[in-house]
Amino acid sequence: MEKLSTVQFAAIAILPLLFGITLHEVAHGWVAKRLGDKTALMMGRLTLNPLKHIDPLGTIIVPGLMMLAGGAIFGWAKPVPVTWQNLKNPKRDMALVALAGPLANLGMAFLWALIARVGVMLSAVSPWASVPMMLMGKVGIVLNLVLMVLNLLPLPPLDGGRVMTSLLPGPLSYRFSRIEPYGFFILIALLMSGLLWKLMGPPVAVLEDLFSLVAGI
Repeated sequence: MEKLSTVQFAAIAILPLLFGITLHEVAHGWVAKRLGDKTALMMGRLTLNPLKHIDPLGTIIVPGLMMLAGGAIFGWAKPVPVTWQNLKNPKRDMALVALAGPLANLGMAFLWALIARVGVMLSAVSPWASVPMMLMGKVGIVLNLVLMVLNLLPLPPLDGGRVMTSLLPGPLSYRFSRIEPYGFFILIALLMSGLLWKLMGPPVAVLEDLFSLVAGI
């Protein structure tokens, strides 16, 4: 990707980031609804309007600071509420609800790859349109892969932690779930120490290469 200023990068990244976190949360609520819990629907969270999902810290402040610092960018939205008691099979269904968000990001990474591919195809005839499409597609691929891999880490309250809690047998599941109040601080410690990207970097890099082949960039 060509060198971009902070303002240029922000202009290109805003749509992939907003759609990435919005559809991630909507996917949680949609699957929960299909499995018997309509809490997200009743609270107006099954909408693609990003204003309904924005978390000032996770959607604006943290990604903005990381963008200015020039490092990897990730963020989060307000979690979609799920009433596990309403689910048909709570232990199993919570894992399915949790997996829905990362799978939505995987799907969006593929969609952005296709957009970048169209940009490549248009490069000879419409460079004014193809360049933004290729750049936004590239950013969309990376942001969604980062969101997917980050959320699959087995750390409550991340989606991977929810899945792990659902998979573990009763006593172990309960003990593991007690990590949740400290999960955010553990995540920040991993981020500040550089260990977070050491964990996430390899799978993100492999997937980015695969999606870049699809995109032709």
